[in-house]
Amino acid sequence: MLLAVSEPDMVVRQVSRNLADVVGTAWDDALGRPLAEVVGTVPAQAIARSASAFGDLRERNPVELILDCAGSPCPVDAILHRVSHAPEGTRTAAGLPAASTLVVELEPAFGPRPFSFPNTYQAVRGTIAELNRASSLQELYDITAEAVRALTGFDRVMVYRYDADYNGEVVAEAKLPELNSFLGLHYPASDIPAQARALYEKNWVRLISDVRYTPSPLEPVDLPATGQPLDLTYSTLRSVSPIHCEYLQNMGVGASMSISLLRDDKLWGLIACHHYSGPHAPPYATRAAAEFLGSTLSLRLVDRTEDEEHRRALRVRSTMAWLTAAALDEDRPLAETVLGRPGLLDVVPADSVVVSLQGSTGSAGVPLSAEVSNVLAAWAGQHGGDVVGTDRLPLVAPTLGVPGEVACGVLALPLPEGQYVIWTRVEKVHAVDWGGDPHNKAIAEREGDTIRLSPRKSFDRWRETVRNRAEPWTPAELTEAGELRTHLLEALYARTRRVARTALTLQRSLLSEPPDPDHLDFAVRYVPAARDSQVGGDWYDVFQQPDGATVLVIGDVVGHDTEAAACMGQLRGLLRGIAYDSDDSPAGVLTRLDRAVAGLQLTTMASVLVARLEQTDEERAAGLTRLRWSNAGHLPPVIAGPDGTISVLDDARPDLLLGVDAGSARQDHVLTIPRGSTVLLYTDGLVERRDQLFDDGIAQLRTEFGALWQEPVDGLVDQLLARLVPGGADDDVALVAVRLDPEEPGS
Repeated sequence: MLLAVSEPDMVVRQVSRNLADVVGTAWDDALGRPLAEVVGTVPAQAIARSASAFGDLRERNPVELILDCAGSPCPVDAILHRVSHAPEGTRTAAGLPAASTLVVELEPAFGPRPFSFPNTYQAVRGTIAELNRASSLQELYDITAEAVRALTGFDRVMVYRYDADYNGEVVAEAKLPELNSFLGLHYPASDIPAQARALYEKNWVRLISDVRYTPSPLEPVDLPATGQPLDLTYSTLRSVSPIHCEYLQNMGVGASMSISLLRDDKLWGLIACHHYSGPHAPPYATRAAAEFLGSTLSLRLVDRTEDEEHRRALRVRSTMAWLTAAALDEDRPLAETVLGRPGLLDVVPADSVVVSLQGSTGSAGVPLSAEVSNVLAAWAGQHGGDVVGTDRLPLVAPTLGVPGEVACGVLALPLPEGQYVIWTRVEKVHAVDWGGDPHNKAIAEREGDTIRLSPRKSFDRWRETVRNRAEPWTPAELTEAGELRTHLLEALYARTRRVARTALTLQRSLLSEPPDPDHLDFAVRYVPAARDSQVGGDWYDVFQQPDGATVLVIGDVVGHDTEAAACMGQLRGLLRGIAYDSDDSPAGVLTRLDRAVAGLQLTTMASVLVARLEQTDEERAAGLTRLRWSNAGHLPPVIAGPDGTISVLDDARPDLLLGVDAGSARQDHVLTIPRGSTVLLYTDGLVERRDQLFDDGIAQLRTEFGALWQEPVDGLVDQLLARLVPGGADDDVALVAVRLDPEEPGS
């Protein structure tokens, strides 16, 4: 029976209806009376003494009492726990939780008394020593099953382990010889629902001494102190679901007991005890001894599992440390490094691993076709995660058409720019023996005019062949794959930085200083974008031709990074070679350059403006210079006249980009400009930003150029950059500014 007693006055506030069966007092007569008047003075004092001591009440259970049952002494065990109604941490002056209820459960006492905790330890001492000597997990399971059966007297004791989905498997068994074996059988997660598993994590022992018991309701239904049902989470005798009792009866079980096996306070498994010949009620102290064995097994399981995990983790860490160090050797391709031994298959065991890193692909283990690798890389990239994994690819992505015998389990690390690492495991076809059909979780039964659900009735061995599943990726493997991805990103970044530095050195060597004729002042600038990559496809060039004319070039290859820089170098060299001693006009130079790009199969596009500053003797004497230019899709030149008038030469429509159509027509444009004028050529990074329209950028350039036109050309370009891109440009910027000398030569 159960009594809920208010503290500190020890008055009965709630009782189970079967009170009269034990102490002869009707339940409604007991409510509101002191505990001593209900169970007797001496038992009430013993309960009060135990409840008033410091510490966990459950550590002093059971309280051994003798009740007066219709004139006969009745030995009972009182099991106490406290339910607090106050905010957590609130306590009385005596150190007790404020506004609490003492729950007193009484059960008949069987067996030798006292069976104290010292005696409990003696009862399991030999078993503990055996567990300490066990050399494998299976030994731990077997020793525990035998010891719990010997201790409790149940007909069958099983150690029951959960998988990741909480399906259970019987991994050890001790039983009467005449019983059929359950060893190796699996049971679906629905047999023990989530809410029941949550209780097993708090209340480690659950006994149903008679599956055909009649529940006894609590009166009143709600605890008066709270107006809510009494919290029975930690109740020893709390009634269980009638569906569960029916489930046990369908198995032919007359009594059952379960002991929780925990790892990190989470349910790992159960020690499940079954009795078939009828009710079976091990006394509280025996159950406590069995619980002690369960907690000891839990600790041993954790120790052994952590030890094995620690050794495995050390091996993986050692491999990753080697790979990280080896990846710093930039003279060896990264793909070759990670596919060696030790390599990726030592970090995450799999049947195959395939990589695509820095333009190089490779694999280890069972070869995968390029088609399958590309399909898996595209599938992983669509998920958007750092680590993408499944152990059932044919089920989660059937449209990919990848057979399970090729790749059923996939673990992928998508990396920037389409790079990747992908491990695969093949299908692992295996048979699972279930205790009954796991898909027949419940059946409907008619009771009069109603239908109710009933648990399945057959527990015969039911074999299921599992297909389209691979060995699952463990949480540790997923974590380590994520760490490996970080190391790979660092290696890629370091290698990219080296390539970028090399490309930047090359690029700056190509962006040479302009000539220094006495009638022209030049200023040139190249500013890389404010991003990690320090190279791009923007360039400028200034050189003199044999006839004394000066050629100005500004260009921008489509794209970024080292590939664009390499293309820029090719175009710059070709253009110089074509233009240096050619009689062609700027349009002719661009036409020949376009044909060279097509003929040499350079798959690139670029905007390029080629200009030529020309003078006849008469023009020079008059202080005039002709600007002849041709524009392949580039931005228009801007000119500041000697009086500060700003002109954007956008009336001359640009021709097609270089590399689009080698046969397209190119046009020359000519403008005569006076001495003292300043010509500015630039790339789009100066006037285009994500938060600004192109026309607004040109307008701002016109305004700032107009305010600075009198500055020396070096100061002019520096201040233009400071005002137009004060926080750094989104894109690379190249500038060429040339001022036609306002003074006569030699004056």
